[in-house]
Amino acid sequence: MTRLRLGMVGGGEGAFIGAVHRMAAALDGDWQLVAGAFSPDAGRNTHTGAQIGLDPQRVYPSLDAMIAGERALPADERIDALAVVTPNHLHAPMAIAALEAGFAVLCEKPMAMNVAEAKAIAAAAEASGSRFALAFTYSGYPLIEEARLRVARGDFGAIRLVQVEYLQGWLSLPIDNDGNRQAAWRTDPARAGMGGCLGDIGTHAFHLAEHVSGLSVESVSADIATHVHGRRLDDDVSALLRFVGGARGVLKASQVAAGEENGLRLRIHGERGGLDWAQMEPNTLTLRWLDRPAEVVRTGGPGLHDGIAALTRTPAGHPEGYIEAFANLYRAFAAAIRGDGDRRFPGVVDGLRTMRFIEAVIANAHADRKWTPIDPGETE
Repeated sequence: MTRLRLGMVGGGEGAFIGAVHRMAAALDGDWQLVAGAFSPDAGRNTHTGAQIGLDPQRVYPSLDAMIAGERALPADERIDALAVVTPNHLHAPMAIAALEAGFAVLCEKPMAMNVAEAKAIAAAAEASGSRFALAFTYSGYPLIEEARLRVARGDFGAIRLVQVEYLQGWLSLPIDNDGNRQAAWRTDPARAGMGGCLGDIGTHAFHLAEHVSGLSVESVSADIATHVHGRRLDDDVSALLRFVGGARGVLKASQVAAGEENGLRLRIHGERGGLDWAQMEPNTLTLRWLDRPAEVVRTGGPGLHDGIAALTRTPAGHPEGYIEAFANLYRAFAAAIRGDGDRRFPGVVDGLRTMRFIEAVIANAHADRKWTPIDPGETE
């Protein structure tokens, strides 16, 4: 099988998520990184390309230069897809430029700065016919897919309760004012958008809640706070959720929960039972029942749906985690580009949903009304 060729914009030396993308893309042999525009800083850009081992001729000074250079190559040499791993304010212009040039795009979340930009990306993807994926990494965990399938099969009966939380503590102090590059752009409205914690990890929690429950949030009642003095965006979010069909939910996201690491946890309960999954112990899914003892299922173990084994790479008891989950998205994206199967990956609809969630939470938190609807949009 010929590897697909990947280009990357952003993710230069000193960045976090670019290196994660590179590891995930390489894990299963579906992708080869062959080109990049990693940083507007010429020295950092060149050094990143050299560290990765790229041909210096394909380390470009900008995305525009990369698009022009790659399109000038024969079809069997140019990139097949672009990974956009920049701060949020660049997602829309860069994704649209790549899509219009005929390249598939895998973009970091959130999709854009606002719903209008997200719609523009969706329109570009539709007009070009090129694939568009979003890096909602946690949907790639094998036991998240197992949980989704069990809910869809009706194991727990009608879903009543959805509780999701994502707690971090790394922004408890004003490190965004002390030279921390990762913190600085995430708390800058010009680069992060309307939501700080809300856009950064609140969107992960929201996407996971809808993805596993199979339900759509209809309206929100929210409170957002900024606990660190002088910070320009929220660092703490709480939201009550009303789902279409009557289920109720709670979403909590915070980056000032001092001492927390990446505490993403999802609990879903129906009329006959429920499930419990935590990202920091991702190889365990607990099932709780109204009329019998709780069960524990494990990644790679017995009792899982057919097809879950395809999402795992090691025997049971050898832990798989974040990089492997991310790699599952890259593998599904590659399969879609090749026209091979129907593996799931987050895309345009997921991106639009999360952007509408951000706007609804902010609108509700600054209004007097108790509930604010989430516009279902024309694509759902």
